[in-house]
Amino acid sequence: MKKLNYIDLFAGAGGLSEGFIRAGFNPIAHVEMNKDACDTLKTRAAYHWLIENGKKKIYTDYLKSENKTKEELWAKVPGNIINSVINTEISKETLPDIFKKIDNELGKKKIDLIVGGPPCQAYSVAGRARKDMSNDPRNTLYLHYVKFLEKYQPKMFVFENVPGILSAKNGEYLDKILKAVKKAGYEVSLPTNKQQFLNAKDFGVLQDRKRVIIIGWKKELGLSYPEFKTKENNFQVLKDLFSDLKPLKNGEGTLNAVEYLKPTTEYLKQAKIRNGLDIVTQHIARPNNENDLEIYRIAVEEWNNGKRLNYSKLPERLITHSNTEVFTNRFQVVNGQGVSHTVVAHIAMDGHYYIHPDKKQNRSITVREAARIQSFPDDYFFEGSRTAAFKQIGNAVPPLMAEKIAEKIKEMI
Repeated sequence: MKKLNYIDLFAGAGGLSEGFIRAGFNPIAHVEMNKDACDTLKTRAAYHWLIENGKKKIYTDYLKSENKTKEELWAKVPGNIINSVINTEISKETLPDIFKKIDNELGKKKIDLIVGGPPCQAYSVAGRARKDMSNDPRNTLYLHYVKFLEKYQPKMFVFENVPGILSAKNGEYLDKILKAVKKAGYEVSLPTNKQQFLNAKDFGVLQDRKRVIIIGWKKELGLSYPEFKTKENNFQVLKDLFSDLKPLKNGEGTLNAVEYLKPTTEYLKQAKIRNGLDIVTQHIARPNNENDLEIYRIAVEEWNNGKRLNYSKLPERLITHSNTEVFTNRFQVVNGQGVSHTVVAHIAMDGHYYIHPDKKQNRSITVREAARIQSFPDDYFFEGSRTAAFKQIGNAVPPLMAEKIAEKIKEMI
């Protein structure tokens, strides 16, 4: 069976794409404006090519070496693999150049699918709560997405976004998006459940992460929104997701490769997180001051007693923010006995909302632990600084969820 070709727009670090590659799709191009995310996409593209061509050792050597640069790794694969990552903002001005680059890569092949989701701050409830987003230019990025549909006429598309898109401006943004894709020749549907969103935890991800997944298809195909089989999650973050990683204190760890503490768990195998490597990278924790560490200890104690920490109820000497009302939920512990709450891009700013549930470690979660909560495999390397890696992880679609969506899309096509 021929591989189905797709383009990934607003690709981020490639979580959505990873799922589609696993399901047998072939990426023609990834378009993304953030340089660190593009570097991650290039490294992952190199990984897939090296694995396919029996050269896995080149990739593992890269992870294990402290001296090899990403450019040296990229040089080991054909240029078109690296050049398929297009590092540019999608705008009216850049569209002609992006189309030209994709056309050069595409040749006589056809695009079967377009995936991606424009940056979601303009639609997010949190963003709207902080300031008026009505004039934010990101509100109209969907129009550029539609331009790709008009030019490449894929059989289907997948448009991913935050649940806030359903309510933004009383549903006006969503109506505009649906009208624009229908005008381009597509039937379109949202999840048929009552809430109209999907949750990553129903796809085996150890995270409560709600996302709106809009799926569209050419009118003549006569399709309908797929039914996804949800599964009951009986795994836990501490026991099944984190237990093979070396315990760390705040400020400890390394971006470099280290050995696992224990053999793999059933969950790590099922979720394809531990997939054959004998080392793990980017298990590094942020340093914290004594004030924060004391708050973390209190937060974990409260959590273990079935309560959330209320910032305003802390001892006065620990309260450093005058507006205690805004900071009421500033600190949160990851649920070690179940699934984590949603990992978002703010984790790049600080780790207060992602406190490790093990009181002995007394820290926020590491880059690798955040990546695991998002279901990224351990051989996925995030380029850039620790902060850049956190941001890429927080913005991503969980690969495990993406894979299940991709399998359905493949059946439909």
